[in-house]
Amino acid sequence: MSSDTQNAKQVVLAFFKDLDSANPENVEEVLARHTSEDYQWRGCHPFNEINSLNDLSTSFWQPLKQSLKRIQRRQDVFMAAQNSLSDASSVWVVSMGHLMGLLDQNWLGIPATHKMAFLRYCEFHEVSNGKIQQTAMFFDIPHLMVQAGVNPFPPQTGAFMVQPGPMTHNGVMIETQPPEESDKTLALINSMISDIGNWKNALSLEEELALTWHDDMIWWGPAGIGASYTIERYAKQHSGPFREAFDNRVFNGHVCRLAEGEFGGFFGWPNLTLTPKGGFMGMPAFNKPVDMRVIDIYRRDGNKLAENWIFIDLLHFWHQQGLDVLGRLSRNHLPL
Repeated sequence: MSSDTQNAKQVVLAFFKDLDSANPENVEEVLARHTSEDYQWRGCHPFNEINSLNDLSTSFWQPLKQSLKRIQRRQDVFMAAQNSLSDASSVWVVSMGHLMGLLDQNWLGIPATHKMAFLRYCEFHEVSNGKIQQTAMFFDIPHLMVQAGVNPFPPQTGAFMVQPGPMTHNGVMIETQPPEESDKTLALINSMISDIGNWKNALSLEEELALTWHDDMIWWGPAGIGASYTIERYAKQHSGPFREAFDNRVFNGHVCRLAEGEFGGFFGWPNLTLTPKGGFMGMPAFNKPVDMRVIDIYRRDGNKLAENWIFIDLLHFWHQQGLDVLGRLSRNHLPL
């Protein structure tokens, strides 16, 4: 399995090299060279599921490259492992960080700034037979909006910033990691998932979190929610309000869950179905079930989790409730 994961890393690194250096008009050719014939791509709203390389190129990559010019991929985490939820042949490669460039043209209605901009991203690639079979790529569009001066949400409970990578600076794992460390990380993530699955735990929220988290944990949340430091502030600024804001929570499972070394993560499509009863992100009740798509990336320190980077498809989440964030942005910036 070590050789499979290392080979998969090289496949994805070669793809990144070609994609990142490609001109917009050459993107489809690059995609065709590195992906399988039945390639499937999942992305945040408004892109969602795309199964055509031409559609992926013309609707996502070309407009992004034309707007965010001279893109640099600044990886904070790069890892590969077997999908723990599938058979041994399912190997996935994960990349997380920022796509940095010059926001020189409008993108999705987000106005150009002609300054540096950072698009938070995380992507999962399944690799088989030297080709990328499928991709899930989440990106924090509201985070880019805030950088451009158009905050789409009410004041957030956590802090806004261009988020750093791991405190230990060891998240880019080109070389293979000790299997026993990967096993520890995956086991801890599984324990954490089990703990948070029960919202009626007899323990207090802070006591429950302390079972699998260090007290000085950092939760790097998406724009609209923000980042929190320490269990006490995370419980107050996000986890507590989140639990209070929803009824009828259903866990739908994950598509992929993996770990390599001290890092691990998962994504779902969707992860959760829940009913908003008001208060989340300062928004009113909806009282109908809606889906939530999430990517989580974790860093383990010893026997507990230390850092967590979260990507939530908030545009999709609110679109289901009748709020078209990008549509509103476009209408607000029409010429008078």
